[in-house]
Amino acid sequence: MIALLDLAAQHTPLRGALDAAVARVLDAGAFIQGPDVAAFAAELGQYLGGTHVVPCANGTDALTLAFLALGLRPGDEVIVPAFTYVATAEAAALLGLRVVLTDVRPDTFCLDPAAVAAVATARTRAVVPVHLFGQCADLGALLPLADRHGWAVVEDTAQALGATYVLPSGATVFAGAAGTVGTTSFFPSKNLGALGDGGALLTSDAALAARLRQAANHGQPAGVKYRHESIGLNSRLDTLQAALLRVKLPHLDGWTARRQTLAARYDAALAAVPGLRTPARDPRSTHVFHQYVIALPDEATREGLRTHLAGRGIASAVYYPLPLYAQPAYPGLGQPGQFPVSEALCRTVLALPIHPTLADVDVDAVCAAVADFCG
Repeated sequence: MIALLDLAAQHTPLRGALDAAVARVLDAGAFIQGPDVAAFAAELGQYLGGTHVVPCANGTDALTLAFLALGLRPGDEVIVPAFTYVATAEAAALLGLRVVLTDVRPDTFCLDPAAVAAVATARTRAVVPVHLFGQCADLGALLPLADRHGWAVVEDTAQALGATYVLPSGATVFAGAAGTVGTTSFFPSKNLGALGDGGALLTSDAALAARLRQAANHGQPAGVKYRHESIGLNSRLDTLQAALLRVKLPHLDGWTARRQTLAARYDAALAAVPGLRTPARDPRSTHVFHQYVIALPDEATREGLRTHLAGRGIASAVYYPLPLYAQPAYPGLGQPGQFPVSEALCRTVLALPIHPTLADVDVDAVCAAVADFCG
């Protein structure tokens, strides 16, 4: 079987260091807010160019904490893409914020700035660009738009940690560190994954970082117990997960480079396959290929290809089969035909295997199977 992801193969060469990290935490006994948590936050912040990093329990909590710390109130509007994982809208809905969906670009599948401008109102308080599948949304247009209107920009960076973007000024910024606040996830399947749940918030604003830490700790100021100045969450990154992430972080660039090499191999082999679109690249953004997602002409072709690949022992996945408005939990956010690009993507996209330990020969086998079906 050629799997979408092989964590066992990724962890095997790190086993000694991972075991040592577990033993260190067990011996110290500081399982909550132990020293590895602060150390990991500092190391990740340094990796991201000096960004403040606030660890938390998971990526969904990171989004929730961002909205809390920004002072958003029930009824405030938050613009999110219709084509994304549910957590992007879920965090806002849980706080009573009004989720406003908008469409994405047909090339990068990321939030369309023109569509954002079209749905904004006087009650808009934040926009959430999702850096989908591994590259940045159009920050060059979204950041000035938000600045003109006084909106917060909450970057959902769960799939693009380590990607960079060149702003119109010429400055290069990391995904998650360009807007007001960034959020990320360390779910095991992510490019930098824990061995359980985990998440973090990213910001260049020291005062906002302090509010985020307070929000993640029951609303308590740093160093103060039993004084709760705001409503918050109990959202902490376990010491054990922080210790394991410290082992993995130095390997992230190497893993990213391997993903990019594999993506280039896919591109070259699939370029001439009729009716198939390989992932577009925004020239201003690097792409860390959390997923390698192709688009087929229609849903029947997509499902036929999935069946064909499975018959050859090749895994595939659909991210995502429904636009957010079609999820039963989110009635009233839209209707068929309102988000044509998102709706088309839900019918036609397919993720192929990509991970740092995937062999060249396996990519070749996937491409041969795709070409056999589509040719």
